[in-house]
Amino acid sequence: MISALSDVDERVRGLRAGGDDYLTKPFASDEMAARVEVLLRRNQASAPSNTSLSVADLTLDLISHQARRAEQTLDLLPTEYKLLEFLMRNAGQVLTRMMIFEEVWGYHFDPGTNLIDVHIGRLRKKIDPPGQTPLIRTVRGSGYVIAEPV
Repeated sequence: MISALSDVDERVRGLRAGGDDYLTKPFASDEMAARVEVLLRRNQASAPSNTSLSVADLTLDLISHQARRAEQTLDLLPTEYKLLEFLMRNAGQVLTRMMIFEEVWGYHFDPGTNLIDVHIGRLRKKIDPPGQTPLIRTVRGSGYVIAEPV
């Protein structure tokens, strides 16, 4: 909290109301920046680092770059891995071809190419084998989504 009220009672009231810190005006910008850095460090230290992504029975280990579905290890090419990671990080969200192109390939979308369709097709064959509920869905006219089966 930043306040012009510097009385001890006001500072205590502000902290008890949910403030993580209380800074009174006037203040030095260096002090405010240092206080923000401390709060950010505290939040980073307490946040558990998640090293895997999961959608239904599909898991992606971000450290070893291994994908598994129903206890079966999937053999993914580097681009397939990047595509699957992007889909899983945005599970439930429809991703347009332009979004996929820019994130996975790193450049703007060429509407004349079927590159994304080909890679999605290859990825589907690996993660959605016959007998399993498909996880990757095409949203006509919009793009693709990976989501838990409904």
